[in-house]
Amino acid sequence: MNLAGTILIYLALAAIFLGAVSVVRPLTWIGITSRPHGVAVLLSGVVVFLIGVSLPAPEKRIAEHKTIDDFVPAYQFAESHTIRIAAPRERVFATIRDVTAEEITFFRTLTWIRRFGRPGADAILNPPPNEPILAVATRSGFMKLAEEPDSEIVLGTLVVAPPGWRPNKDKKPRPEDFKALHEPGFALAAISFRVVDASKGDVLLTTETRVYATDAWAKRKFAAYWRTIYPGSALIRVMWLRAIRRRAEKMPG
Repeated sequence: MNLAGTILIYLALAAIFLGAVSVVRPLTWIGITSRPHGVAVLLSGVVVFLIGVSLPAPEKRIAEHKTIDDFVPAYQFAESHTIRIAAPRERVFATIRDVTAEEITFFRTLTWIRRFGRPGADAILNPPPNEPILAVATRSGFMKLAEEPDSEIVLGTLVVAPPGWRPNKDKKPRPEDFKALHEPGFALAAISFRVVDASKGDVLLTTETRVYATDAWAKRKFAAYWRTIYPGSALIRVMWLRAIRRRAEKMPG
């Protein structure tokens, strides 16, 4: 449903834009010959948008155990990308920690779009130029949930919370709190990087993102966001893996 919902949302946004323009000045060159016709196109776009964000997001469960499974064993939204790297797993795992936003192609452009061009604080969507991207994440909203040395690292964060909810500033959140959170109105996201051995001394590096919404309201709320940003999110993940490969394969030894 990721792709179907995303396609519908972007078609809807295009229709809304073209319809709105045609309400002011009909775009006869694409067949919108009058202002009422423009209104009809705009309203059609709104309907398609609502359909796109309302598509079902069925719950999925894991088939084989990975560290991320301990924290998000069931989820409604996910993406996964894998790359082969000609380097030892220890070097690749170290590179996961060290790679910066500047090394990730299109990262700055896509996060600028996500921020709507606003400057923003130093965080995952606006990281300092030379700080490792995972270090930025863990000090700006993400928590390290688990780490298996030279194998897998998992980070987690809240992406939806009930209206008016505020975290307890007197209590530092723990991985156990993340795992135990099942109250209504929340959506929890986890991202992992996992390294496994392949043939000829290579490794396979996989990054996986999972989001679990604890109730229907949180699922609807996150679905609209996810299906809008999914193309850019997927591109960032792919470029992120390529940046890790470049750095790992260039390192001596």
